[in-house]
Amino acid sequence: MSSRRSRSRQTSSSRNITDDQINDLVSKLQQLLPEIRDRSSDKVSASKVLQETCNYIRSLHREVDDLSERLSELLATTDTAQAAIIRNLLMQ
Repeated sequence: MSSRRSRSRQTSSSRNITDDQINDLVSKLQQLLPEIRDRSSDKVSASKVLQETCNYIRSLHREVDDLSERLSELLATTDTAQAAIIRNLLMQ
């Protein structure tokens, strides 16, 4: 085997994430998720944590979209001076 391939394998294997690191990351994710955060006494599978993470991110996206739409509607109905103040506050 060439030394280049050997070094490449060593480098890629040193970048591999360990099972302990994966478990630690899944545990940290679980603590961030409202749906399963309080179930710390129950063992939750990594796949369930990842699934709930995706669901939570989708939910946050929908919430941001809804709030953005409501803000746009609000800005459209306020007078120009108030809308300018609100826009300036949002840019800070």
